[in-house]
Amino acid sequence: MAGCSPFCASAQYPDLVAIADQADPAYIQTYDSLLTGRYYFSRKYTSIHLGGDKSVANLRYRPNTTLNMGVGATYRNFTLNLAYGFPFLNPEKGKGKTRYLDLQSHIYTRNWTIDFFGQFYKGYFLNPKGLGNNNSQAYYLRPDLGISLFGLAVYNLRNGERFSYRAAFLQSEWQKKSAGTFLFGGEIYAGSVSGDSVLVPSLLADRYDQREVKRIRFLELGPGAGYAYTLVLKKHWFMTGAATLNMDFGLSREFYGDRSSDKITLSPNFIYRGVVGYNSNTWNLNFSLVGNTILVKGASSKNDYQFNTGNYRLTLAKRFNPGTKLKRKLKWLDPK
Repeated sequence: MAGCSPFCASAQYPDLVAIADQADPAYIQTYDSLLTGRYYFSRKYTSIHLGGDKSVANLRYRPNTTLNMGVGATYRNFTLNLAYGFPFLNPEKGKGKTRYLDLQSHIYTRNWTIDFFGQFYKGYFLNPKGLGNNNSQAYYLRPDLGISLFGLAVYNLRNGERFSYRAAFLQSEWQKKSAGTFLFGGEIYAGSVSGDSVLVPSLLADRYDQREVKRIRFLELGPGAGYAYTLVLKKHWFMTGAATLNMDFGLSREFYGDRSSDKITLSPNFIYRGVVGYNSNTWNLNFSLVGNTILVKGASSKNDYQFNTGNYRLTLAKRFNPGTKLKRKLKWLDPK
């Protein structure tokens, strides 16, 4: 089991953003007056790949994060989720311990998406087994390796009255007909990765140009565009996919012991989402993935440092009328 605090909580306050809340009823059924409760399993991750030449594979450092079981609810424009990584869901598999705090918030309004990332990880293993060490049956462990990452991505939906992210990810709406939308916006990221020793294992040092790098820091920002689409089959079954491509201006600094080097680049980054499931007036069952890829170039190599972050989730949700007492307690969330 990962050595971390496996308790996770997240909340959303979309009222902080200007919302045009009129949905086309021919495409979207809203359930603002109902309480949407959910039961789910999820796992978050932030990994890093060190790019190698064509003759060698990338070094793929992954965290040993917990599989969490949780509950949550959405009412009006407020969502709260609570989850815990129970030991019986996370048996020890020789992947070491990862301590982490992963704050991913994905806010979905009628015309906007806002993604916030605040992530702190320490403790990684190298995938697959045997790579980087002399034991082909064991993972190469780096308990000293740490990653910090901060990010903000904001996108405008050009067809929000007919396309609903909330139906797919918050289960508080029902997309009844297929629809799509173009996405326009931008992002900014800042982060670092470091270890007590060089990032490349000594047994593999002669294969990678980054062999002397102990730490890298970066800042990237830029505009982007993309497209999202929900395919509805027989009214209840649906598949939602979305992707954005950003062209970011970036500055990176690599540290090699007592010296460092800088590099200025233009890098393509990606944000992607996918959901497949069943929706109706009362029930929603779905599997979802939200992730992004951040490419960082350093002066030591023509190959990228690739940061991958994400959250995948299996959700069962039910909508119901809150009782009189509960509705009274939730009154502060009602429109003024």
